[in-house]
This record gives sequence, structure tokens and C-alpha cells, in this order.
Amino acid sequence: MVAYLIRRGFPWRDLRETIILAIPLIGAQVALFAQHTVDVLLAGHLGARVLGIVAIGTNAWGVALMGIVGLMMALPPGVAQLDGAGRRGEIIPLFRQALWLALLVGVAASGLAWIVAPFVVGLLGIDPGVTAETVDFLRVLSFTAPGVALFCACRGLTDGISRPRVSLFFGLLGLAILAPLGWVLMYGKFGLPAMGAMGCAWANVAAMWTSALCYLAYVRLSRVAEGLGWERGGFAPRGAALLALVRVGAPMSVCVMLEAGVFAAAALVVASFGEVAAGSHQIALNVAALSFMIPLGLSMAVTVRVGNAVGRGDSEGMRRAGLVGIGAALVTQSVPATLMWLLPLQIAALYTGDPALIAGAGALLALAALFQLSDGVQVAAMGALRGLKDTRVPMFIAAFSYWGVGMPAGWLLCFQAGMGIEGMWVGLILGLTVAAVLLTLRFHLHTRGRVAVPALAG
Repeated sequence: MVAYLIRRGFPWRDLRETIILAIPLIGAQVALFAQHTVDVLLAGHLGARVLGIVAIGTNAWGVALMGIVGLMMALPPGVAQLDGAGRRGEIIPLFRQALWLALLVGVAASGLAWIVAPFVVGLLGIDPGVTAETVDFLRVLSFTAPGVALFCACRGLTDGISRPRVSLFFGLLGLAILAPLGWVLMYGKFGLPAMGAMGCAWANVAAMWTSALCYLAYVRLSRVAEGLGWERGGFAPRGAALLALVRVGAPMSVCVMLEAGVFAAAALVVASFGEVAAGSHQIALNVAALSFMIPLGLSMAVTVRVGNAVGRGDSEGMRRAGLVGIGAALVTQSVPATLMWLLPLQIAALYTGDPALIAGAGALLALAALFQLSDGVQVAAMGALRGLKDTRVPMFIAAFSYWGVGMPAGWLLCFQAGMGIEGMWVGLILGLTVAAVLLTLRFHLHTRGRVAVPALAG
């Protein structure tokens, strides 16, 4: 990457356009992240029982949601490629097929969750006294699945045509609905009964569906999607188009679930070391997850930028957009990495006043400083490859890195080498570093000397 920039000169214009596109997308990711934080904050004031149900339920459901989000990531690169090619009249026909996919996957996920919720909760080995309520919580929360898929389809359209402020607005709308509605339903305000954890679940359902339907109405009625082919293509599902979306989206769905799964597994391993270890891990992971919203939003911008270049048939621009995005992720993540390295105890003290938790979380945050760089590069490289619709090989890279390197190394360092929970974090760092190197190398080799570009969405 450095040699490329030296030869070509620094692409300031590409960097500026990537950052302009990325800032609202980062804001949208922070808004979505904040919704989970609101759930935890509201539940925390209702006692350990409600907090436990909400935390367990939302974390378990989060893995399934990541699968839906990953599948719907098939739309932005297709839209971006068509937009870059000047084939804007073909975008809405593609969007309609994404809506059918959203409906199918959302309903299927909701129905499956309703059936398997007792089995999943049983596997978690939680207190039998809250098992039934946790199952009910998960079942209600599963009604968000079609709304999430619909929201992702609308976001794929507006992000793909480089209108990122729209997704930021509707992400903030969901947060603005969830916070007061959760407070009313969970605490029983304005004469309503206090519903506790179930109030949290229903508030999430209402907020998700409201923001998704408003998003769809905006896309249809506003000027943002003018000239995109509303009059073309019909409304019926087309098997070939749906299959094309699934071929691109399914590997991404697997990727994000693999990553979410490795962190969930790490949390279970850490929990075996006791409450202080689990609490320290959760604090450090929350800080890292918040920081991760920056490269995640940046990766979405990189997908659009690379996809636009593919549509234009600009092989040099395609390579440049990807490498600039990967470099930007490395630079931006150096800021939170430096803060975590220099001020780990001070950051931990923002979450708790318990000296044991501050010390434990502080030690992990020092490791999380290294974590930031690898995580930022790997997600940006994944975004660049997504812009090429190159998703199958990255899926295998992710599987190898997270589960072939990260988890085994973490397990060995944790238990065999006697490093404890720090060993698990070192394993995660190793896994993410391998992913960052291999995904960046994949993009470099896939675009080096390229004279042709991948096939457009059709």
C-alpha cells in the first residue's frame, strides 16, 4: 500500500470523498449501537433480574440479527455498481427484489427464533427462575427480524446511491422512539402497567418497525430516489435476481456470524473465571465495540466507492478507493488505540467505581489498543472486497482467522499457558491480525494490474 501511494502520489481527493461519505454512516452505526446501550441502562435500574434477562436475550438475538444484516449487505455493492455505470433506471427493480428477500429472511428468522428459543436459552445454562421469561423475551424480540431486514434493504438503497445522511436520520429516529417508549413500558408510566423486560422487547419491536416503515415511505415518496426506475421491472419476485443477491449476501452473513460467534464464545470462556473477570471483559468489549463503529461505517463507504468504480469500469479507481479506505481505517483507529493504551484505567473508571473491575478492565483495554488496529483494517478490507462482490473467499478467510487461529490460540493461551482472560484477548488479537493481513492481501492481489472489472449487477 505504501509503495502504491509513493508511486501514484497521495490521493487526497479519494480520501476526502471517502471521509465525507463515511461520517454519516459512522453516525448511523453509533445510533444503532446506542439502542442496545439504552436497553441496558433502562434495565439496569430495575434490578439484576431484569438486567440479566435483557442482557442475555439481546446478546443471543444479536447473533441472529447479524446474520440478517450480513445477508442484506448484498444490496449496496449492486446499487453502487449500477449508479457508477449510469444505469440508475435499473436500481429500483433490484431494490424490489431486495425487499422480497428482506420479507422472506425476516419472517423465516422470526419463525425459527420462536421455535428454537427454549433450546437456545437451555444451552446458555441460566438461572431456571428466569428461563421462562427469557424465552418469552426472545420470542417477542424476534418480531423485529422483518423490520430489521426491511430497514437494511432501504439503507442499502440510499447508501448505495451515496445518500448516507438518510440512514443516519432513520437510525436516530429509531433511537428517539426506543428511549422514551422503553421507559414508559418498562417502568409503567402514564397509567400503564410496568412490564419490565417484556416492555423492553415490545419497545424494540415498535421502534424497529416504525423506523423501517418510515424509511420505506421516505424512499418511495421523496425525491432522493427519483430516476431510479420506479416504473420498471414489476413487483413480482424473480428467482434469478433473488438467487444473485443470496450468492453475494450469504457468505457475508456467515462472515459476520462467525465474528459475532467468536466473541460470544470468548465471553462464555471468560465467564468461567468469575464475576470480576466477566465484568472486566464486558467493559473492555463495550469500549472496543463503540470504537469499532468508526471502521465499520468507513467500510460501508469503501464498499460504495469501490462499487462506483466497478460500475464506471475504472480499474485504477477501484484499487485506489479500496487501498485509501484501508489506510484510513488504520489511521482513524490509531486514535482510540492510543487512548486505550495511555488511559486504560481512566476509561474503565467511566463504567464502574469498583477497584477490582477497574484494574481488570484496564488490563484488557491495554490489549484492546492492539485489537483496534487489526479490527479496523480487516473490516475495511472486507468492505473493499464487498464492493467487488468478492465474498466467498473472504468468508473462508474469516472462518480460518477467527476459528482456526483466534479461538484455538486464545484457548491455549488462556488455559494451557496460564495467561487467564488476557490470553483469550491475545488470541482474539491474533485472529483479527491474520484476517487483516489476508483480506488486505486478497484485495491487493485481486486488483493488481487489473484491466477488467467484475460483472455489474443485473
